[in-house]
Amino acid sequence: MSFETFNFHPSVMAGVRALGYVTPTPIQLQCIPPVMKGRDLIGIAQTGTGKTAAFALPILQHLLQGPRGKVRVLVISPTRELAEQTCEAFNDLGQQTRLRSVAVYGGVSMSQQLRQLRNGAEIVVACPGRLLDHLWGGSIDPSHIEILVIDEADRMFDMGFQPAIRSILQCLLKPHQTLLFSATMPEDIRRLVKDIQHDPVTVQIGHSVPAVTVSHTLYPVEQNRKTALLIELLRNTETESVLVFTRTKHGAERLARNLGETGFNVTSLQGNMAQNKRQAALDGFRTGSYKIMVATDIAARGIDVLRISHVINYDMPDSIDAYTHRIGRTGRVDQTGDAFSFVTSNDGDLVRDLERVLNVKLERRTVKGFNNAAPAVKREFSRSPRSTRWQPARSSQRRKAVMVNHRISSPQMASNPS
Repeated sequence: MSFETFNFHPSVMAGVRALGYVTPTPIQLQCIPPVMKGRDLIGIAQTGTGKTAAFALPILQHLLQGPRGKVRVLVISPTRELAEQTCEAFNDLGQQTRLRSVAVYGGVSMSQQLRQLRNGAEIVVACPGRLLDHLWGGSIDPSHIEILVIDEADRMFDMGFQPAIRSILQCLLKPHQTLLFSATMPEDIRRLVKDIQHDPVTVQIGHSVPAVTVSHTLYPVEQNRKTALLIELLRNTETESVLVFTRTKHGAERLARNLGETGFNVTSLQGNMAQNKRQAALDGFRTGSYKIMVATDIAARGIDVLRISHVINYDMPDSIDAYTHRIGRTGRVDQTGDAFSFVTSNDGDLVRDLERVLNVKLERRTVKGFNNAAPAVKREFSRSPRSTRWQPARSSQRRKAVMVNHRISSPQMASNPS
């Protein structure tokens, strides 16, 4: 099946062809028809599945009919980077439609956003806090909203935006179509769905598990030797673009500085940076000016760079879901990628939880020439996840970790679209 099947307006198809889209991804195939029919929709899918085009294309098709210069579509995003990326997707796909979109978020002056809104836009992609400022200030008129998109709903709730989302919804008094996308569906989002959607279509693509297109390797290492190990891997691994995750903002800044002093072409992305610097770092990474980006979890969603060949967890995340979103930056849309994770003696529970989710016994290895693991820890980690009763992660005793290198290939997971 091709995009021609959807019978898009020629100006919309021009954007599809300009971006080189040929065959719809599974989520596009299942979401576009009901959205074009005006149905409310719940889309549950991992990152990297083509979700943005799944709602952007039918929205552009809809907007070709009706008034111009009025805000008719509102997309709520959890981060500035995702808002910019979504706005860019609308502009690229709709380049022949003359429809205009504006990205609205905090951390920058409102004056430019006000000028763009006064010049007329049909689509606003916004972060919750700044959107409320515009709604309450009257610079965005909610009376013309026809479609509301809540993107990365679970991420927004994790970031504490649930009250802001509820406040935004109270401003939308006119009946409208509501599209909600999320990687997971915790109970608080289920309650929101019941409150705001009418007879929604549910589309679920795969599960919230690491993508089958990614090969996973865990490198056991002492905390104070992580930087040395990272430098060794970067020097001896054939890569394209590399995204490195740290736990803290200061850690990202410090590691990027250390890598730069070592001679690597590196930038960083973290929440303490001014918005113009964040955007410059992201643009440079996307265009290839920087080969390495060191980032906090702010980059776990909202970075769409197809050339990312490796994701490296310098610090392990705190959950399987967070791990899934991090490594979702590589192996996107039928491409393959590698996820390297540095594990210390405190990460054993997460490793076992990951094995349980994958339902496979992951291979243990050591790195030649790098003293990573003690034999006693290998024995403890060698328990098969199938032979022990799984329990929620708990504080672990200090134990050394071992390297895990496994390309996921279980039949059950291979059947799920990535």
